[in-house]
This record gives sequence, C-alpha cells and structure tokens, in this order.
Amino acid sequence: MIYCVVPEALAPELLEQLTAYYEGDPHVEVIVDRRRAERRGAGAEDGATHRRALRDRRRPRVPGEFPPLDPR
Repeated sequence: MIYCVVPEALAPELLEQLTAYYEGDPHVEVIVDRRRAERRGAGAEDGATHRRALRDRRRPRVPGEFPPLDPR
C-alpha cells in the first residue's frame, strides 16, 4: 500500500484532485495528515527508563589497505 499524505493546510486544494487522480489504483490511498504535534519530543522520555541506543548501521571496513593502482 502506498499512502499519498496531504498536509492538512493543503487538503482543501489537493485532496479531491489527488483522490480522483489515484482513483483507479488500488495500491494508493490518499490521506490527510491531521497530526498536531510530533510524537517524539526533544529529550522526552515519556516514562521509559532506558534511552534509545544510537548505533552505526554501516558495514565495518575491511581491515588492511588497498593495493597500489597501476597508473596507465
């Protein structure tokens, strides 16, 4: 499912047009974003006793060095 999210401020202009545009596609649903605030506040713990672990998700580098390139 693909959601086409329309900001609430633009809904009067775009909602009807986008709904009509994607009417024939069963994999797309047009919705209006009605959130009033972010779910996660800056530094808000909201009762959690542990903090989120920030990890580096990149692959570790291969140990060693690259061989010299042949300058042709």
